[in-house]
Amino acid sequence: MPVSLLEDSSLLAVNVGASSTRAVLFDVVEGQYRFIASGQAPSTAEAPYKDVTLGVYQAIENLQRITGKTLLDQNSQLIAPVQNDGTGVDAFAATLSAGPTLRAVVVGLLSEVSLQSAQRLAETAYLQVIETFGLNDTRKPDEQIDAVLRARPDVIILTGGTDGGASRSVQKIIESIGLACYLMPEEKRPAILFAGNRSLADSVKGSLGKLTPSLHFSPNVRPSLDTEDLGPASRELAQVLSDVRKRQMPGVDQLAAWTGGRILPTAYAEGRIIRLLSQMNGANRGILGVDIGTTAAVVAAGFNGKLTLGVYPQFGLGENLPGLLGYAELEDIMRWLPLDIAPSVVRDYLYQRSLYPGTIPATKEDHAIGHAITRQVLYLALREARRSFPSEARLVKKDLMPLFEPILAGGGALSDAPTPGQSLLLLLDALQPVGITSIIIDQNNLLPLLGAAAESNQLLPVQVLESGAFLSLGTIVSVISSASYGQPVLRARLTYEDGTEARAEVKFGGLEILPLAMGQTARLSLQPLQRSDVGNGSGRNAAVQVAGGVMGVVIDARGRPLTLPDDAVRRRELLKKWLWSVGG
Repeated sequence: MPVSLLEDSSLLAVNVGASSTRAVLFDVVEGQYRFIASGQAPSTAEAPYKDVTLGVYQAIENLQRITGKTLLDQNSQLIAPVQNDGTGVDAFAATLSAGPTLRAVVVGLLSEVSLQSAQRLAETAYLQVIETFGLNDTRKPDEQIDAVLRARPDVIILTGGTDGGASRSVQKIIESIGLACYLMPEEKRPAILFAGNRSLADSVKGSLGKLTPSLHFSPNVRPSLDTEDLGPASRELAQVLSDVRKRQMPGVDQLAAWTGGRILPTAYAEGRIIRLLSQMNGANRGILGVDIGTTAAVVAAGFNGKLTLGVYPQFGLGENLPGLLGYAELEDIMRWLPLDIAPSVVRDYLYQRSLYPGTIPATKEDHAIGHAITRQVLYLALREARRSFPSEARLVKKDLMPLFEPILAGGGALSDAPTPGQSLLLLLDALQPVGITSIIIDQNNLLPLLGAAAESNQLLPVQVLESGAFLSLGTIVSVISSASYGQPVLRARLTYEDGTEARAEVKFGGLEILPLAMGQTARLSLQPLQRSDVGNGSGRNAAVQVAGGVMGVVIDARGRPLTLPDDAVRRRELLKKWLWSVGG
């Protein structure tokens, strides 16, 4: 039965990933929503099972063993709502990232206007754009139709024309798309999302309604030439992906029925929670969420309630991993290795990991290679995402990261690192934040599930985020400086609540840690030297109240952007030194 989420109710949330499925229970404890426990099982979306519900049942059964609470009946059906004997759950939510990357064709008019918006819209979902069509496409109509047929799209995104604007040119392209769909086998026809000139909606419905298994409409992504609004279209695209997965993957339809028809793509759900948090955060700084998964790398940045969401299947740590060498050289990965490992070993690792993404690293060499790859894919994903950051994003210096507070990071490569220090160093190397921020690890992969819950209950995710279910690594001070290696660039003084102090003079090229335990606060005073910048202007002092974490207060004076030595031996020694500094 469909289960809706009401306040003061328990919630069972399931995330179906490419390599694992998680079932998470949230409930009210002493008047506050809390994360109770999670159960995990291997994903069964792929062969030999090819039924996502098998993994879901197993994950829920593992959760039942942990909590002692019965959630499924004898027929493996969800018990809802909670019964008088305490069995069952009041609400259910689900997110999905399993399945192959979907193939997409995007259509617009002007390449710098609607077509560009259509491509940005495609980047908010698990899509690979195979073909694009615009007004300046020089191919003949029959060649365009052949191109659509060769693309074998799962999804077609149609945009073009401002509201009340161009219609004839858009209609001409729609006719070509309709003919291409007609020529496809009925079971292979794509889902279609129309997000263009709203005056053409009836025409689109008449031309394409009978030629697609799933036709969706959303407000225009370009209502005017100087206005882009991807939010409503991104929401509708999430539903398009859900419809496609229902047809492709057995069991998704049952999960959707449990949720009342609203199963969300994992990346979209994560974007929702980041946007919610940025609305609460205000306009001073943005909030950044990153997730490195088997299917894709996801970057979600919220600025005063506005969301920039980037989903990059080409940077996932699963089957697409060998394709990473199309975006980076092998040397780009090897520069992050603290060990002397042959290039052939790294290349072989890429292919082996793509075949067995759930493999657990068995040696220190495997750990080093895995973390080097994660650094590179996260670095590349963030570089792609930064192109879409809004102009109001607060910059300290051009070509560097905007100011974020906090930074939330998830994914198995981070939560399963041997030590928190290794997770922190990986994030500092790949993201290269600036100024003063805090870094929080989503060690239980809760963010997407909280985003799904936020559809109906915004109180639950806020209270869970404040409950200690996440791992705070501490406060990070990233110094921007042009000093020479070894020169002092910052004096720091940390004044604890009992009046005692910890001091450090930080030299360029190093990492320093001032102890500050989880749950404690202190006053941090910073005096930049050599006209260095800690986020509030060159050479300007700063004094802020900071919160502790498992790593305390970490001062990163290695420079922005981070530059590594060309000499391999010296570079490896420096990487080892930094790793030692953070307790690796």
